[in-house]
Amino acid sequence: MRNLTFAQRHSQEAVAPLRNAGNRAVFNAKIRLAVKPRRTTTRAAKRTSLRQPPPVSKFARSLLREWRRLQLPVSNATTIVAVSGGGDSVALLLALDELIKAKKLNLPIIVAHVDHQLRNSSRDDAHWVKSLAERLEYEVSISRVAVKRGSDNLEQSARRARYQALAKLAQKRRSKLVLTAHTMDDQAETVVLNLLRGSGADGLSGMEPVRQLNEAGALELARPLLSWARRQDTEQYCQARKIEVRRDEMNEDQTFSRVRVRRQLLPLMATFNPRIVETVARSSDLLRDDSEALNSAAGRLLELSRPKPAKRNQLPIDLLAAALPALRRRALRLWLHECRGDLRRLEAVHVRAVEELVKANHGDRTIELPGGATLTLKRGVLTFSRRTSTRAKA
Repeated sequence: MRNLTFAQRHSQEAVAPLRNAGNRAVFNAKIRLAVKPRRTTTRAAKRTSLRQPPPVSKFARSLLREWRRLQLPVSNATTIVAVSGGGDSVALLLALDELIKAKKLNLPIIVAHVDHQLRNSSRDDAHWVKSLAERLEYEVSISRVAVKRGSDNLEQSARRARYQALAKLAQKRRSKLVLTAHTMDDQAETVVLNLLRGSGADGLSGMEPVRQLNEAGALELARPLLSWARRQDTEQYCQARKIEVRRDEMNEDQTFSRVRVRRQLLPLMATFNPRIVETVARSSDLLRDDSEALNSAAGRLLELSRPKPAKRNQLPIDLLAAALPALRRRALRLWLHECRGDLRRLEAVHVRAVEELVKANHGDRTIELPGGATLTLKRGVLTFSRRTSTRAKA
């Protein structure tokens, strides 16, 4: 290096960084060859990610919050999910599937479809639901029921037949939980319809999020979408999951009162309050709390009114006559429910007729109730009797 000229030394210094850079590149290449397991590490990361639960959507997270609020079982409880094929019920099934796959719930699911046989396309709906359930790898049950078109209220008849079919399936499979996908929109429609019919606080309370589905009380019906999900939420969720749901043309038939409320009345009410659905649903929640408190007090009044031991079909009226009207009417409704087994076709006019007997409290009088039953007041005691037909006597 000493004997080199200035030009030679300058040339050497200029080439040295390039040579060093080349050496570093060779060195880095050797390091990469020595650390070849990088590809294996990527595969391991993929295997780890497959073992991790997938991220949960906002819709499914909302369902899980409501599930916990309602204190529904999170594991080892066979659950019947009613699925019509429409957006609401399909969204409920898909969200449950999402929570199960994310290991947030551990529930055996049975997808239940009830074919009311009211439309020509109803069998196609049943086939579609069956295919969806099988694709999600859940057991499926298809039931067919006969609903009389000539009945006074086709919607109520179909609902009764549907719940009977679901209860029968639950009993067969030893399930204690049935789910339906009623949304906040359904709640608002129900409350407005009951208001138009002149219902009291019970009717204006709307649907309960959880109620007993049978008299024994061993089977619960839960509506986990009722207090938070709008119809547009379920539709958007199904679209996000790339599921094209079934359309029921009867939901567009405005000969049904509910459809007119949905298509005409609620949109009109929304011009006064854009959040009318949420407002009506909130009012129903408040009325339900009040109604439960009054029912508890009425139950205590009924208990104090009956001597022990007492026949279920007999009720002394002394305490009832002195009670406040709201408690008296509720106590009478509770007693009639015990005697009849339900309050079907029993309207406010019938309860008020019974109340007039109690308030008058004189003479022997008899009134008739729907379903072939009579109430007789004699010596301060109401007696409920079922009328026996002449055919039965024969």
